[in-house]
Amino acid sequence: MSLGSKVKTIQNIMRQDTGVDGDAQRISQLGWLIFLKIFDDREKELSTMNLGYVSAVPEGLKWRDWAANPEGMTGDELLNFINNQLFPKLKNLEVRENDKRTLILQAVFSDSFNYMKSGTLLRQIINELNDIDFKSSKDRHMFNDVYEQILKDLQSAGNAGEFYTPRPVTQFIVEMINPQLGEKVFDPACGTGGFLTSVIDHLRKDQIKTAEDEKILAESLYGIEKKPLPHLLCTTNLILHGIDDTSNIIRGNSLTRPLRDYTELDRMNVVVTNPPFGGVEEDGIELNFPKKFQTKETADLFLVLIIHLLKNGGRAGLVLPDGTLFGEGVKTAIKEKLLEECNLHTIIRLPEGVFSPYTGIRTNLLFFTKGEPTSEVWFYEHKYPEGYKSYSKTKPMSLKEFDAEREWWNDRLEGENSWKVSIDELRARDFNLDIKNPSKSMRHSSKNLEDILSQFEENLDEIHSIFDSLVKEL
Repeated sequence: MSLGSKVKTIQNIMRQDTGVDGDAQRISQLGWLIFLKIFDDREKELSTMNLGYVSAVPEGLKWRDWAANPEGMTGDELLNFINNQLFPKLKNLEVRENDKRTLILQAVFSDSFNYMKSGTLLRQIINELNDIDFKSSKDRHMFNDVYEQILKDLQSAGNAGEFYTPRPVTQFIVEMINPQLGEKVFDPACGTGGFLTSVIDHLRKDQIKTAEDEKILAESLYGIEKKPLPHLLCTTNLILHGIDDTSNIIRGNSLTRPLRDYTELDRMNVVVTNPPFGGVEEDGIELNFPKKFQTKETADLFLVLIIHLLKNGGRAGLVLPDGTLFGEGVKTAIKEKLLEECNLHTIIRLPEGVFSPYTGIRTNLLFFTKGEPTSEVWFYEHKYPEGYKSYSKTKPMSLKEFDAEREWWNDRLEGENSWKVSIDELRARDFNLDIKNPSKSMRHSSKNLEDILSQFEENLDEIHSIFDSLVKEL
C-alpha cells in the first residue's frame, strides 16, 4: 500500500470517531502522531551514534514505550494515558539550558491536542502508522506529498491563501539561487518546509562532507510559519531530513515585527519562499511598514520584508501572483523600491494550473539580487509539456520541464519564449511588470493578418462568381 493510501485509511478510521470534528482536526491529530513517531525514530539513531545521548522524552512517554507494540494498550487505558499523562507532561517539560530538543518538543505539544474519544480507533491508527518506515528515503521524500493530499481535504485551504508549492518549483528556485554552505537561508512563510528541505538536498549534493558541515547547515536554516499545523509538519520534515536542531523554525507571523527593529545581524544571504497570496492581513499589521508601502495584501508586505531583510549581495527567489506585477498604487511604490534597490534580473511566467486545485491565480517566479539597481529584466514564458492543456493529479508538473530555462539561464538570448525589457521602458510603464510575450503577440498579429487575407480572397472569389453570373444573364 502506498503512503498516500495509508494516510487515506487513517483518515477514514478517524471519521468514525465522534470526537474529531472535520478535516482540520483530523490533520492536526495525524500531525502530532507522525511527529512523535519520527522524533522517536531519530532519537534511536542518535543514541546509537552517541552512547551518552540523553533523550528529550521522559521514560514511559517515548513512542517505543507505549505505541510501538501492536498488542499494546488500547481502549480506555490508551485514552487515559494520552490525555492524563502524555500530553500534560510533554506540554510542561522542564527545559534545561541549551536543551534545544526539549524546547522543540514542548513547543510542538503546546499547540497540539488529542481530539479522539475512542481509544480503540486510536490504537488502529497507531498500528497503521507503525507500518510506515519514515527512515526510508522513499517514504521521507513522499512526506510533502502526504501534506499535499491532506491539505486538499481542507475545503477552505485556498481561501486562507495556504498553498502547497509543487516540489519542481521549490527545487528549480533553489537550484537557480544556488545557496552556499554557511550562508543564512530564510523562508519567512515556510509552511511545511518544502523550500528548506530543497536547500538541504541541494547542499548535500556536493558541499557537505563532514559532521561539522552538517552542523553549519543546521545552524544556517531559518523559517517562520504562522499556523500551528504547517509549523508542526515543517519541524517534522526537517527532522526527517536529519536536522535535529529546528529551534530556528519559529511559529509566528513574519509581518508582525516592525521593519525598523531589524539589525544587521538579522540580515540574510538567501531568501527562498512562496509567501501567502490572496489573503488580507489583520488590522494594524501594515503599521509595521513605512507609510508608502502600507497595505493589507499579504504578498505585497512579504515582498517589502524580503527586500529589507536581504544583505547587500543577497539573493532571493520567490513565487508571486500576477496581481503584484500589474497592480497600481502601493504596488507601484513597492516595485519601484524593488527595481531601485535590487537587480530584478529574471521573471519566469508560469502557466495556469500550477497551484490547482487551491487557486487558479496565475503566478510568476521572481529572482533578484540586492545592492544594485535593475538595468533590465529578462522574462521567460514557461510552457506546458507537449500534449498538456493544464496540470492535474495524473499530469503534475515535473522538474524536467525546467530544462529549457536551465539551458537558457547562463547564455541568454531573446527567442520565442524569452524577452528582455529595459528599466527605461519599465519606468515609462509606471513599473507595470505584467509584460506579455512579444513573440506571441507577433504570431497572433501574423495569424490575424493571414485570416484577413484569406477572408478577403474568399470574398473576392465570391464577388467574381456573382459578377460572372450577372454577365451570363445579360
